[in-house]
Amino acid sequence: MEIYVVKSGDTVDSIAQANGVPVDTILYNNQIEYPYELAIGQALLLSKESPTGERKTVETNGYAYPFISEGVLDQTLPYLTELSVFSYGFTTEGDLLFPQLDDTFMIRAAYENGTYPVLTLTPFGPDGMFSNYLINRIVNDMAAQERLIFQLGETVIEKGFQGVDIDFEYILAEDRVAFADFVRNVRIAMNEIGCFVSVALAPKTSDDQQGVVYVGKDYALLGEAADKVLLMTYEWGYTYGPPMAVAPLNKVREVVEYAVTRIPAYKINLGIPNYGYDWTLPYIRGETAATTIGNIEAVQIAIANSAQIQFDPIAMSPYFRYEKDGLEHEVWFEDVRSMEAKFNLVQEFNLRGMGYWQIMKLFRANWLLLADRFRIRKYGQ
Repeated sequence: MEIYVVKSGDTVDSIAQANGVPVDTILYNNQIEYPYELAIGQALLLSKESPTGERKTVETNGYAYPFISEGVLDQTLPYLTELSVFSYGFTTEGDLLFPQLDDTFMIRAAYENGTYPVLTLTPFGPDGMFSNYLINRIVNDMAAQERLIFQLGETVIEKGFQGVDIDFEYILAEDRVAFADFVRNVRIAMNEIGCFVSVALAPKTSDDQQGVVYVGKDYALLGEAADKVLLMTYEWGYTYGPPMAVAPLNKVREVVEYAVTRIPAYKINLGIPNYGYDWTLPYIRGETAATTIGNIEAVQIAIANSAQIQFDPIAMSPYFRYEKDGLEHEVWFEDVRSMEAKFNLVQEFNLRGMGYWQIMKLFRANWLLLADRFRIRKYGQ
């Protein structure tokens, strides 16, 4: 597969003719709908030949809520090794809390596509936010911890999960070691019933990195405690921050370079965002809140507002500006060029694979490119 960047005067027909690719294939790969308009600077994925030669086998993971469209799920699962159901919680006493919506259809669909279903465990408080109070209680109260681990085991067996993903954020510095011990205890118990345990890691670049997101995550301890880890290498550009790439490659690289000095590469999955943000300008800290958008939606916004898509060669991410209703906007998102740059990092550092936050919106070109560049490990292989 090849990547083509749209130039002034291009049409789907002219691109198809010049590259010897069927029009329908271009439309399908890139989710282009009638009247088949393009944006200057838009990156298109062109299918030319089937993959040949040796390709690295990787593990792929995608997070999804139980309200995901079944159509999106069905089109995505063929490209996933694991489907992480988001999410299960717990009380201070160690009682496991189930998602409000039934996730049975997700587990069933995962198995039908040779994909492992995974239970994602999160410490959400009553306000729906990560609670370091809940974390503090569960990692330091052994009776509550044992209760939670027992109920996790029961649920994993009853519902057919093949793994547990521990996604705890804003861990207190004083709970750094206790949290790693908790991950180890969960892993030992889950391994005994044939399940793996993964842990999500904030994107650190040094052992002593400060900040509430980082101080409770010890890469070396957690890399040893879990079967594998996910580097959450996204959210540099975020809802309340200034306009910038969600996962700038130069920043992502720094995290990977540090991570492989603390954790074996074969345990590391690279986090990849499947979304972008639309900021209204001027950006005012504490007031401006970006709107989360899908990658296909971003291109549609550019087309609707006659914006030309640019590509930052350092962040390796697409962006554009447009004006609407007298207000200027700045958009950063992901396309096949930015995805390929991240895939190249997985290759360069020989990582285990990648994990997507999240798969609620279909980005077909990403999955087609992924399958072209790698062999995807599936259940039973």
